Amino acid sequence: MASAKTFAFEEVSKHNNKKDCWIMIHGKVYDVTSFLDDHPGGDESLISATGKDASVDFEDVGHSDSAIDMMHKYFIGMVDTSNKSPTEVDSNPPPRPPTQARSNSDQSSGFVSKALQFLLPLLILAFAFAMQYYGKKKQVSDA
Repeated sequence: MASAKTFAFEEVSKHNNKKDCWIMIHGKVYDVTSFLDDHPGGDESLISATGKDASVDFEDVGHSDSAIDMMHKYFIGMVDTSNKSPTEVDSNPPPRPPTQARSNSDQSSGFVSKALQFLLPLLILAFAFAMQYYGKKKQVSDA
């Protein structure tokens, strides 16, 4: 791979249709044009992955080992990572503002909520067992 061709994001992004489809996954470029008709997820899933780094999309699907091995025959080069793509810049969310410290009332209401989530099912279960026990005891005394 030392002699692999290097492509700019802009160059790879131009190959974004059924007749000419390149995708970028983990810094590598794949020409998947000939695979579009055979892709189990359909050609649209590959075409929609063009023009951006599709690594997250690829990993989210959970491809099999054989699918990963198959990628080698479509490999055509590496992505030039010295320049960020416009989609990479746009896809990074802005940093969140720092959160303010929670007040004691917020913390205590959170504790009560968590305690109820734990205790309420236990109370219902205890009530059901008490009713069952009381019901059996009453049936024995009635007999």
